[in-house]
Amino acid sequence: MLLDEEIAYYELSAWLVKIKKNPNLWHRFSKGIQHKINDIIPDKVHQAVTFAIEKMVKGVLFGSAYANPQLPADLPLAKRELKIRDRVKWYQRTASVEGAVTGAGGILMGFADFPAFLAIKMKMLFEIASMYGHDVKDFRERIFMLHVFQLAFSSQQKRQEVIEIIENWENAAKDLPVQGDSFDWKSFQIEYRDYMDLAKLAQLIPIIGAGVGAVANWQLSDHLADTAKYCYRLRYFHHKKAIE
Repeated sequence: MLLDEEIAYYELSAWLVKIKKNPNLWHRFSKGIQHKINDIIPDKVHQAVTFAIEKMVKGVLFGSAYANPQLPADLPLAKRELKIRDRVKWYQRTASVEGAVTGAGGILMGFADFPAFLAIKMKMLFEIASMYGHDVKDFRERIFMLHVFQLAFSSQQKRQEVIEIIENWENAAKDLPVQGDSFDWKSFQIEYRDYMDLAKLAQLIPIIGAGVGAVANWQLSDHLADTAKYCYRLRYFHHKKAIE
């Protein structure tokens, strides 16, 4: 294994330990606070988040594939990830500008644009997946992307269940249809929505000012891209191990 790959593998291992860590006293305390936050979040926010998730799930599973950049199949992992990082920075800038504009527009504009914010982040995931060499026209790859998004925005308790699916993706994918015609997406999206942490997702709605909206969207885009990086690294090393 090349030195760059050894470093990437070490980083992945450290990330997995962090993701799988059992909720400690602070996490349980934080969860209690989040439940209280959920209780005081207006119903309109809950409805906006729920509607946006449903729209996002259906759009990802059945929408037409974006035009995504392709990288040479033999490009080393380190160089591949440098190119991906450059592309992520572009999305961060886009999200930051959108967050500033919408945040300045107030709560109504924030609600109206929330589905668009999710669409931008899913577009970023499509590009990341494609640049890692995966066929985003494949229905199973789209479900994987949804699990990546889910992992980024699920609670600590739910993360362990989601990462188990991602770690064992080759086996999980065998039970999925190649096309979406026979897939019960409505049941999937209900279960999917239940895994999401509404308090975290609500942070994506830039309703508390231009400055905060810009910073929050930059950070959350970075968090999603970072989660995707490790998920696709996991598949990269699983595949590498399988063929050696």
